[in-house]
Amino acid sequence: MNNQEIIEKVKNMSIEEQREIPYKELVSMVDKMKADEIIELSNAIGYPVFTRMCMGDLRHKFVLLQDGAAIIIENEKGEILLQSRADRDKWGLPGGCQELGERFEDTIIREVKEETNLDILESDLELLAVVSGASRRNDYPNGDVVINNTALFYTNKYTGELKWDNESKNMKYFPKDKLPKNQNDPDLINAFIEKQNKK
Repeated sequence: MNNQEIIEKVKNMSIEEQREIPYKELVSMVDKMKADEIIELSNAIGYPVFTRMCMGDLRHKFVLLQDGAAIIIENEKGEILLQSRADRDKWGLPGGCQELGERFEDTIIREVKEETNLDILESDLELLAVVSGASRRNDYPNGDVVINNTALFYTNKYTGELKWDNESKNMKYFPKDKLPKNQNDPDLINAFIEKQNKK
């Protein structure tokens, strides 16, 4: 198989199959690829997962620094949308990791579509803050530790019917004064509330 055929084969795998590619097989694939092909393969698998796969035995030991975006989606009642993640018992904002070569605006538009089925336009995005530092540490059930640099956006304009994929157990809008206690992103939500209070 040539490199493009390998990439297409990986794209057609399930998430579970991608994550089970043996390390030696992955090394063999990547060793023959040029940078643009590696970027395409990484984006097919998902940058953080791909990065960890490339670490072999150290995959769950290495603390990963990653960039991403999250969003405050506010409905007509002034409530904000939160998702209950499938991998932990916490409520958080829609969002996710940046892919290689992707702008933050593209990241949040893609993640919102994937996670909520809602469509948002770049022209309706407001950049609220870039949140980084110790408050952005996430410890995952599988042992992964990640520190995120997060571009936080806001919108109250969106279309589509709210649906969620297997990354979420539930999604619902919460009044700002009745947010759940078990939050995944309290620092991001606080950044939004602080900005609102200054208006």
